[in-house]
Amino acid sequence: SMQYSVARPIAYRMRGKIWVNNHAHVLKAANGQTSFLFYALEHKDIRPYISSGTRSKLTRSELVRIKVAVPDSRDEQRCIASSIEAVDYFIASLERLITKKQAIKQGMMQELLTGRTRLPGFDGSWSTVELGDLTEIVSGGTPSSSVKAYWDGGIPWATPTDITNESGRYLKRTERTISKGGLEHSAARLLPVGSLLLCTRATVGEVKIAAVPTATNQGFKSLVPNSGVSSTFLYYKVLTLKDMLTSKGSGSTFLEVSKRDVAKLLLEIPNTSEQIAIATALTDADDEIDCLTVRLQKARAIKQGMMQELLTGRTRLPVQEAVS
Repeated sequence: SMQYSVARPIAYRMRGKIWVNNHAHVLKAANGQTSFLFYALEHKDIRPYISSGTRSKLTRSELVRIKVAVPDSRDEQRCIASSIEAVDYFIASLERLITKKQAIKQGMMQELLTGRTRLPGFDGSWSTVELGDLTEIVSGGTPSSSVKAYWDGGIPWATPTDITNESGRYLKRTERTISKGGLEHSAARLLPVGSLLLCTRATVGEVKIAAVPTATNQGFKSLVPNSGVSSTFLYYKVLTLKDMLTSKGSGSTFLEVSKRDVAKLLLEIPNTSEQIAIATALTDADDEIDCLTVRLQKARAIKQGMMQELLTGRTRLPVQEAVS
């Protein structure tokens, strides 16, 4: 079954009885090597065959015109498909494992960050404190765009886009930088390492930990943790407040949360040593997910490389050894 879009087809291998609507074509290889056909079509750029108009589509008449490279030997077709399929299975297993680990981490956050489950060695009650009593809340600013000397000076200057584009919990670099003069002649302030860069305009609730001294634009109410407050614990705690922050947003053009509303947010927190222990448990879980994600990215790259080599004939497989 193959659905289509302007960019490329999305093909699915189906087993058993299926029903499709008029927005899909059903294909079956005449020689029985449907798996090879599936990968050949997945690799093929079919944009030249797509007709444009009110709704772009791949018609049956154009579909049958698509040419793919096919080795004469069915055994070689089968061997190529089996090799790529093995990587597909590995990718699928990694995806399932990552999904499982993410669910486990979410469960850990719900239990550990609320005190419902305590780590070994910790007991006693938690304190209910306003966020403004745990941190210094710092607004951002933007240097004048008409003064060239204020820009490109090497001082990281974050926008909400930098936050949403960065994976992981740390912000290490920004798309734009400002100069010392730009910092001095604007409301921007250089925040220390460990500050929480909290978006409070438009993309409300997105947050990263500053891995380097960083300034921000006015789309932030950044949090500089007080002594005795773990910035990493607070990062995970703030992640759970996104819905609450969004509910406090106002504005006709885009949502924005005020400094006062951020300061008044109530948090239940344990003592410093338990904060650090919880943060360590959650960062270990995050690091494991990050490691698996890197493996997944590499596996996908390997698959693309295999398809480029095997489906074009650039690399040939020793069929006699691969097929019993």
